[in-house]
Amino acid sequence: MAREVLWTAQEAADATGGENTCDWQAMGLSLNTRNLEEGDLFFALQGPNFDGHDYVADAFEKGASVAVVQRRPERLGDDASLLIVDDTLGALNRLGACARANSTAKFIGVTGSVGKTSIKEILRHCLSRQDVTAASAASLNNHWGVPLSLARMPRDAVYAVNEMGMNSPGEIRELAKLVRPDVAIISTIEAVHFEFFKSIEEIAKAKCEIFEAMNSEGVAVLNKDHPLFDLMAESARENGVQNIVGFGEHPQADARLIGYELFAEYSRVQANICGEVIEYNISNPGFHWILNSLAALAAIKAVGADVTKAAADLSTLHGLAGRGEKTLLALEKGESFELIDDSYNASPVSVRASINVLANATPNNFGRRIAVLGDMLELGRKSKKMHSDLAGSINDSGIDLVFTCGPHMEALHEALPPEMRGVHKENSQELAAIITDIVQADDVISVKGSLGSRMSVIIDSLKALSAKNSGGQV
Repeated sequence: MAREVLWTAQEAADATGGENTCDWQAMGLSLNTRNLEEGDLFFALQGPNFDGHDYVADAFEKGASVAVVQRRPERLGDDASLLIVDDTLGALNRLGACARANSTAKFIGVTGSVGKTSIKEILRHCLSRQDVTAASAASLNNHWGVPLSLARMPRDAVYAVNEMGMNSPGEIRELAKLVRPDVAIISTIEAVHFEFFKSIEEIAKAKCEIFEAMNSEGVAVLNKDHPLFDLMAESARENGVQNIVGFGEHPQADARLIGYELFAEYSRVQANICGEVIEYNISNPGFHWILNSLAALAAIKAVGADVTKAAADLSTLHGLAGRGEKTLLALEKGESFELIDDSYNASPVSVRASINVLANATPNNFGRRIAVLGDMLELGRKSKKMHSDLAGSINDSGIDLVFTCGPHMEALHEALPPEMRGVHKENSQELAAIITDIVQADDVISVKGSLGSRMSVIIDSLKALSAKNSGGQV
């Protein structure tokens, strides 16, 4: 299927203040030559450990139509198609801001301590089945990911979903200025980023920066069950956002959970979404997915989409890589085991949610429930206690073995009863070899940890084992 024009040379020059060396049209936008498609505009961003200018020639070899640069790279012909700007990151921000200004889409901004990517993916899945929808790819939620997502929007987008993340105060403010959401979701506030914040209230206030870029007709979707709901709602009102929609189990929640059933492979839900009572199934198991769905459906209602259809489409939402995706992997002799890939990130609340999903798993025959946990990062001085406190949730979960890695997770290893302790190793590379050696037929293995603990190494090792046992088929 032919792609439509995303940017013309004149449009991009007007937006960025840059100068073109020739005329061009771009069908897409890329920052990385590994995923660049023919006809893309390539942005040569610079970082502390990389310089995109070094890859411009490679981008043209792969079919880029133009490169945005702040200096002329080496290995280029005189006729190279370039948009020369003063600063490539600044130009990306201006391009994203221009796309936002020209769009007639309804914009939903999603932030929160945990759950924001899952909510964003629910919104993408459900809204794209109703009309043209743009949404952040993967977890492109930072100072370059947000403007990239905006600059990539189809011209005819009806809905746009942008995830916004942070590590420190002020970051959400700058991202929200670009997105200017019509609807803002704060999934929840949890004890994360304690290396950068003194209290959970400070984290909540930083997340509430999203309201500063909204107009008086905007809608704030907030967790009604959270103790800081009133603080967040007041912050929204102080910024002129009067339409507050609460979601959760709270009896006064606007998107209210009426009842639910948890199963190993899915959840069944009954909810009242702002006056509409709906029954639906979520194909991803776990109570956290139920709460995520309430937030997403409230936002879908707020932008005027069909909330009943959206709820029905939740039954076809497949697991997300790194966020609970389930895969049946091969062992020898035709046997298999189940892998739950929850390896993308971790906090105390998300690890407990992952434990609950594993606890509800139903291994066949003599299969075991095995948790493989890596460090939760950015927890500051309370890190050791937050890791050891996980033992309370694990002890009564029915989990058979817990393997751990990283200096922080050693505290959990020591807090567990001896019969539940697997092996503790310093890093995921060392633990990977052990996990691939101990896995047995019908086991269910859940892998969880912060991105920096590199638990994807264990995922890759288990999938490589499966590929070997199945003759290369994963």
